[in-house]
Amino acid sequence: MTPTDGYLLDNQQTEAGRRFEALSTLFDPTTFRHLEDLGLGLGWRCWEVGAGGTSVISWLARKVGPTGKVLATDIDTSWAAAAARAPIEIRTHDVGAEDPPGEGFDLVHARLVIVHVPDRERALRSMIKALRPGGRLLIEDADPALQPLICPDEYGPEQQLANRLHTGFRTILAERGADLSYGRRLPRLLREAGLRRVEADAHFPITSPACTALEAATVRQIRDRLVSAGLATDEEIDRHLSNVASGTMDLATAPMISAWGYKE
Repeated sequence: MTPTDGYLLDNQQTEAGRRFEALSTLFDPTTFRHLEDLGLGLGWRCWEVGAGGTSVISWLARKVGPTGKVLATDIDTSWAAAAARAPIEIRTHDVGAEDPPGEGFDLVHARLVIVHVPDRERALRSMIKALRPGGRLLIEDADPALQPLICPDEYGPEQQLANRLHTGFRTILAERGADLSYGRRLPRLLREAGLRRVEADAHFPITSPACTALEAATVRQIRDRLVSAGLATDEEIDRHLSNVASGTMDLATAPMISAWGYKE
């Protein structure tokens, strides 16, 4: 899988940085809470899968300290490269197509990544193989089919347009192999893979400035694909972006389901 073939929202596009910032604002507190609850501490060896931006790996580096290690991998590491200093190592890697980049990790974490990987089973096996006995796996992924609307409160034409464009986005994601109901299956998949003490919860932002920023950046990234697929016109997209910029719309995200467990 190349950066442009498998992932619709690839890191090469100019809006990727804005998406990373919005996702960090929306989901970092939940991610960090889970990682702390899993016991993350000094000296831990961590593998961050599909690192994207720098917020999670920089936070991990502070937690593990100089005696620890944070290996950050992605199919496109351009946005994470700025964080490449000890204890962080940046490496190009495709979790769904390559062997794990090492073993004996205390923690493996992936956020909003595996739902887009064509061979999700292989990716899960690879992450578990990379753990030491007793190591922790935390996978956090969206479930767009669980809550398919960008505007859950569809009370007017602006919200109707937003939801129609979002349906087009979901259609493109599914056509490119994304599993839009993957998040809800994570607890079962982790148990079936042999992990113990499996738990899960969900985080569902409904409205915030970060939700607005995320929607604007996402629509700009997929604009050409929406138009070329006949799912929207340029005029409709311009109108939607203007509605978003007004700051008066309650824009939600798909629920992010966090599931974690321990390797035997």
